[in-house]
Amino acid sequence: MFLPFKHVVIVIIILGIILVIISENRNPVKTIAWCLVLTFMPILGIILYILFGMDNRHRRLIKDDELNCLKNLTAEVQQKEIVTVLPHGHESLSKMLVKANKAFPLSGNNVQIITDFNSMSDQLLKDIAAAKHHINMLFFKFEDDAVGRKIADALKEKAKEGVQVRLIYDDAGNMMVPRRFYKKLKDNAIQVRPFIRIFLPLLSRDYNCRNHRKVVVIDGRIGYMGGMNIAQRYAEGLKWGIWRDTHLRITGPAVSELQTSFLTDWRFTKGDVPDFESMYPYNPPCGNTVMQVVTGGAMDRWNIMMQAYMTAIAGSRRYAYIQSPYFIPPEPLMRVLQNAALSGVDVRVMIPYRGDKGILPPWASRSNITDALAAGIKVYLYKKGYLHAKTLVIDDSFVTIGSTNIDFRGFEQDFEINAFMYDDVMARQQHEIFLQDQQDCEQVIPEQWAERPRMDRVKESLARIFSQVL
Repeated sequence: MFLPFKHVVIVIIILGIILVIISENRNPVKTIAWCLVLTFMPILGIILYILFGMDNRHRRLIKDDELNCLKNLTAEVQQKEIVTVLPHGHESLSKMLVKANKAFPLSGNNVQIITDFNSMSDQLLKDIAAAKHHINMLFFKFEDDAVGRKIADALKEKAKEGVQVRLIYDDAGNMMVPRRFYKKLKDNAIQVRPFIRIFLPLLSRDYNCRNHRKVVVIDGRIGYMGGMNIAQRYAEGLKWGIWRDTHLRITGPAVSELQTSFLTDWRFTKGDVPDFESMYPYNPPCGNTVMQVVTGGAMDRWNIMMQAYMTAIAGSRRYAYIQSPYFIPPEPLMRVLQNAALSGVDVRVMIPYRGDKGILPPWASRSNITDALAAGIKVYLYKKGYLHAKTLVIDDSFVTIGSTNIDFRGFEQDFEINAFMYDDVMARQQHEIFLQDQQDCEQVIPEQWAERPRMDRVKESLARIFSQVL
């Protein structure tokens, strides 16, 4: 007896997807899992595969020759500041980032760590007001509220003065923002583009590929990056506490690399830049920080962010302190953290006591605490509000700050950007910030954690199953 035609079509689609998955030589466990889901839940399996399973590593934001052209501009104008010999202990990490990410280690940068959104936005408005040539801005969230409208008005004023203003926002991350908000910006001579236009939410293969970066470049001389978006809650906090975040203001040669990151994303949106050479002025040394600006995401062949975190932590000798909204590390990273702690390194992880939205991410984070505590990793739950900072500081000599969360999204799914800084002063400053935040935390005590309610353990285990798609 013959199968109905629609069933034949579904079988053919399932077999085709399974053959594609097998041919991609993925992790065997993931391959088997996808094959089982597709076999026993075919319709749901096809939808899940389209949303979460497709391998994007063969895709590129822009052509290699276009990227090389932008990178060559940095190499030409900042040639004297490209570092060839790094401080002892960080040579392997830096070389890997150069080879796998084309991230130049540039000296002579002045970097300000900002932990208060209002301070960041006030300084940003001053820098916008002083702009003469261009303002390039990308935010995962740019919302239509009091904060968003204030920044938008400042951009409109500069556009009226003839300054080139470009804005990229993540369409999936701003689905609830009225489109008229962005249209008004366009009507005021601001070039506005969604990173990936999402026409059918939850049914688009790109819906789960978010541009999570936060980048501002003004006149090619001032740069911002980190964890802060443009939204009211960053300024006012939540009903139950503050919004605790970390951002950077950068001047010096490394701004050129922030420019390349923005222009790469801009070209991906089909945005034209007729005279991009003028966006790469020479930035003389104005500080002592050596920095590499590193970008990663769904089209990253080497999964560079996770590789960099693993390399940095594996090289730690005294301490490694992490802050992240989520603690859902892939197994290789968890092993590196455990190995460091077992070898006597003081490893500390700080995560929020409660989430900003939803219940799955906080429970998924807590599902990893038992494994962390078993190896001697100290875990702190931030209780003053919501901790959104993404930082790693090691041995008073290295610190990275950016947009990357410690989870599957941060390392494999979303487009991220981090500053990797080799500077004793910057590292000690972030070390002190961590210790200050620790005063607003509750440390997880292993004996007490083992006695938590059984229902909490069930919630953690269930959330862990979905941890790679949160």
